[in-house]
Amino acid sequence: MSRLESIDVVRLRWFVAVAQELHFARAAKSLHISRQKLSHTVIDLENELGIKLFVPGAQPTQLTADGRQVLEQARELIARAESGAQRPEPEAAAVLRVGFVPGVTVSKWTRIWAERFPDTPLEVSALAQAEQEAALRGGSVDMCFVRLPIDREGMSAIPLYREVPVVVVQKEHPLSVFDEVRMADLADERLQDTSDVDAVGGALELVAAAGGAAIVPHSLARLHHRRDLVYRPMLGVPDTEVALAWPAGRTTDLVEEFIGVVRGRSERSSRSPAGADKNEPRKKPPAGKAGGRPAPVKKKPSRRRGR
Repeated sequence: MSRLESIDVVRLRWFVAVAQELHFARAAKSLHISRQKLSHTVIDLENELGIKLFVPGAQPTQLTADGRQVLEQARELIARAESGAQRPEPEAAAVLRVGFVPGVTVSKWTRIWAERFPDTPLEVSALAQAEQEAALRGGSVDMCFVRLPIDREGMSAIPLYREVPVVVVQKEHPLSVFDEVRMADLADERLQDTSDVDAVGGALELVAAAGGAAIVPHSLARLHHRRDLVYRPMLGVPDTEVALAWPAGRTTDLVEEFIGVVRGRSERSSRSPAGADKNEPRKKPPAGKAGGRPAPVKKKPSRRRGR
């Protein structure tokens, strides 16, 4: 039992979803994650516990005897965690816990927080995008830099900036000499699947190894930068949006203070309610920073080749 208590509640919920559905694809759909990610999570959980949770090769999916026992224990642990999350929390917690998804850079805000509130620790943790909502609703973080959309039920969110999409190709690819790329330019290209943002690194590995192209947010292209790949801004493809989100029922003083840091309020300015920020005009980030248009690429002048 003690070994199971060390498992993250999010992974326990994913296992319970499969155990209840007895179908990986349906469980993955209900959790809004990829089937591959769910399968890998279950395999990792089996390896960590040293047991088989599901009968190998069984059709339909079946729990083993160990799996049924773990299911009962997992439900108890999840119920205990949810019960704890429902207890009223102090208005001012000793620590503020902030999560962020891949591609978001938080160093500027953590530095300002440390200067402004040296006696209040700020714990930051990297989260997979698939786990952003579960982490907020489960209480493992107080706030999170998320990629929209998210389920806004019971959740407050302040949009911060938009990320332009870029196309990633091999360094010697004909598109590498373009300043900007349109979807029509990719008509004959094999596009790698980047729908699972948490698996973008693997998609770019495939581009480097097998060619083709991948369309990803600019910050993720920079995060997974490789010397054998280049990225160019995409035209005609929707931007993605990054926001700061937190449970509406847990808008503490520390949460308000962190909103002020992110919003760029001065240390002496009076705090205003989070809701008052919703109509403030958003500043465009400087070129080359997260969410902005990439800085122009220096290269030899060339004529843009059409298709």
